[in-house]
Amino acid sequence: MKFADRADAGRVLARALRRFEWTNPLVLGLARGGVPVAHEVAAALGADLDVAVARKIGAPGRPEFGVGAVTASGEPIFDARALAYLGVSPADLAPTVEEERREARRRLDVYQAGRHDPAGRDVLVVDDGLATGVTARAALREARAAGPRRLVLAVPVGATEAVRELSRVADLVVCPRERADFRSVGRFYRRFDQTTDAEVLALLEQHGHH
Repeated sequence: MKFADRADAGRVLARALRRFEWTNPLVLGLARGGVPVAHEVAAALGADLDVAVARKIGAPGRPEFGVGAVTASGEPIFDARALAYLGVSPADLAPTVEEERREARRRLDVYQAGRHDPAGRDVLVVDDGLATGVTARAALREARAAGPRRLVLAVPVGATEAVRELSRVADLVVCPRERADFRSVGRFYRRFDQTTDAEVLALLEQHGHH
């Protein structure tokens, strides 16, 4: 069963999330692909919508192979197994980390993110899927530092192992479709184009961000 697109996935995820009781919920869409999913979730829950940015750190010469992630502030998170497998040290990745941190800051500025204070609220970090979980882990760590009442990771589809690992980081992981044979998020969508900054801004605007 494939999702038609991210909005469809968001509606499926929203149905799963409506079964829970939420206290003053704040939905954080992981930019960029998580935002269209988060938009549907926030609409269904009557929640505020904001954006979280975590950037994948790619392996040297293989940028699509994520070995870690970094947010606009804070230390990077690395996947120790991936580093060992590639024989790469965190020091080797310092220039990439700096570059991705700068890009994270740029995006937060563009989206004017962070206008909702997560303290004392149920915070739901939403992405379009969970493969390795390294960017989600970085986003959760940053959200946790803001002192939410409860920290939730919500994804329409995820790799079983990543869901299990992140259950130790978030207070709750909600994932309606878990798959052991995951490979890539795009497999589970009929339409999986890149989400643009313009689309993110349009969704935030629809949700009353001005």
